[in-house]
Amino acid sequence: MSAKSEKAAELFSSNFNCAQSVFAVFCEDYGMDIETGLKVAGAFGGGLRCGEICGAVSGGAMVVGLKYGQTSSEDLDAKAECNMKTIEFTDVFKEKFGSLICREFLGYDVRDAEAREQNRHKHTEVCLKLVQGAVQLLEDLGY
Repeated sequence: MSAKSEKAAELFSSNFNCAQSVFAVFCEDYGMDIETGLKVAGAFGGGLRCGEICGAVSGGAMVVGLKYGQTSSEDLDAKAECNMKTIEFTDVFKEKFGSLICREFLGYDVRDAEAREQNRHKHTEVCLKLVQGAVQLLEDLGY
């Protein structure tokens, strides 16, 4: 396991969400402080709190944006490259893990407090594996 994967696991185990855990370990590599990264990614856990796109995927996509995102409205080449790199990341993630959807990984509605409580152990195991997998995938892709 890489140092970044270990740090992401540590963040996740310390009550940061999946998106925060993935995104934060790459922030300083691309000019963002970790504290800002944790804030920015705070709303993306649990598939935007509605079970949609997995937070580990969202965190990974934000890393792609930090590296390849356009900073000028006229830089259409950067926009196209960022789009291509995002597709590459999500395609490989889906191939490796079978989905991009949070509720499909967890098997319950993350908005349901009772279901979350009943599945707390499952959430920890499943999401930790996805966090570490997303970080490893990003590193494999050169981030």
